[in-house]
Amino acid sequence: MTEEEKIRAMRRARHVVSDIVAYNQQKIVKGIEQDNLFEHLRDELTEGREHYKNSVSAEIYKSTNYFDRAIVDVMVKPMGRVKSNMW
Repeated sequence: MTEEEKIRAMRRARHVVSDIVAYNQQKIVKGIEQDNLFEHLRDELTEGREHYKNSVSAEIYKSTNYFDRAIVDVMVKPMGRVKSNMW
């Protein structure tokens, strides 16, 4: 796996998660407030992860956690202003 492939995979993961965020703002806020974000977005995250998996090599998918990191960086961290017991 080349450095370029890694960068493309990281960007792809962030793009997929950004799409999830763009279309699910209310669900994200509610999930954070109720401390059950991953239950609220189970279907969206499953679909997004599958889409990401199909757009990168099997080697990258199996050996990295780019999609999970994108969830934290793109979805969770920006919502730090939302009142929750998660923080």
